[in-house]
Amino acid sequence: MANRVAIVAGATGLVGSAILQGLIDDPNVAEVHALGRRAPPARSPKLTAHVVDFARLPDLPPASELYLALGTTIRDAGSSDAFRALDYDANLAAAKAALAAGVKTVGLVSAMGADSRSRVFYSRVKGELEEALAGMPFQGLVVARPSLLEGSRAELGQRSRAGEDWGAAIGRLFGFLIPADYKPIAESAVAAALLAAVPSATQRLTLRSGEMRRRAAEP
Repeated sequence: MANRVAIVAGATGLVGSAILQGLIDDPNVAEVHALGRRAPPARSPKLTAHVVDFARLPDLPPASELYLALGTTIRDAGSSDAFRALDYDANLAAAKAALAAGVKTVGLVSAMGADSRSRVFYSRVKGELEEALAGMPFQGLVVARPSLLEGSRAELGQRSRAGEDWGAAIGRLFGFLIPADYKPIAESAVAAALLAAVPSATQRLTLRSGEMRRRAAEP
């Protein structure tokens, strides 16, 4: 596992930035390549930022693992087409380029309720991406399906999401009544669970919030 090379698409987002920092801090990771429409604020000798157009991705450097954390909302994207262009097309383009670069294992930040047959557009797109990745010849695919995320988007220069704010407030008050998979989850727990599972993945694995909290707490 030493001298791993990782690629992160979406390293400026809530979960993506936590994944990026975890890779930077991991002594077994030799290089980290961040793909995005802007460079992440993180700095490290092992980090190379690639400011890219996901519709015209260049060849990527050889790597062993990929983390897909590109995501938005229809409100922030401005339209259903713009949402799909980022959440589906850009993630899939990064996966195809990473496969060509030799990547064997992939971690995806998806969403609770992802289902390619859902009547809810957001959930359907998330599910379609999961199925597209599962059809690619990667050695392992780890899909994180978090519930509402906890964390400060304002610190990343992003607009807060009302659903996440309400979810966090309800979770603090009534968390003991909410099933583990439905409780709001910290972005750090999602990142930690993916970072623990992806390097050695040999099959498709889906992680929900309760399982991610457990894995994140393991030494």
